Amino acid sequence: MISFNIGFLLLLLLSAAWHDIRSHRIPNVLVFPGAVVGVLSNAMLPQEMGGLGVLDSLAGLGVGLVLLLPLYLLRAMGAGDVKLMAMTGAFLGARGAISALLCVLLAGGVLALGVAWRQGKLRGLLYNLKMLLFIGAAGGSMRDLPVVGNHPDSAAESVGKLPYGVAIAAGTMVYLGLAHWG
Repeated sequence: MISFNIGFLLLLLLSAAWHDIRSHRIPNVLVFPGAVVGVLSNAMLPQEMGGLGVLDSLAGLGVGLVLLLPLYLLRAMGAGDVKLMAMTGAFLGARGAISALLCVLLAGGVLALGVAWRQGKLRGLLYNLKMLLFIGAAGGSMRDLPVVGNHPDSAAESVGKLPYGVAIAAGTMVYLGLAHWG
């Protein structure tokens, strides 16, 4: 991938992370033009210079969108995060988007643990995770559990909002570093 694509993608990701930290929103004015630039730059650059082609770029956009869409539908992630990953996929192509998403999910887990620990809610996060795993293994959903007072071991209560744009930026940077130097 040519350095213009990488540089522009990193600039967009850092800007999105900054917006997400400040306002818990990722502006459409950032992701939509970014996705267009990702598709057009990959369409116009020859493969010898790092261009992926329009089809692979559009496939990457679709992969980024489709893989995070279930988390949005479960209300575990905001729409801006899904659109940001789709934009990232437009720059990386389908294979790159899948690989980057694995790094993003790992970065998101580390970020969630760090934020919960800093806010003194790590115990609640770990309890929610345990309950999610038990309920999922039993074939149920968290909605089936009753809330029992304010007891720390009662049904799942949110431990806070996470600016997932930061995880998308960090995970994508890790992926790009591994792809370039790995």
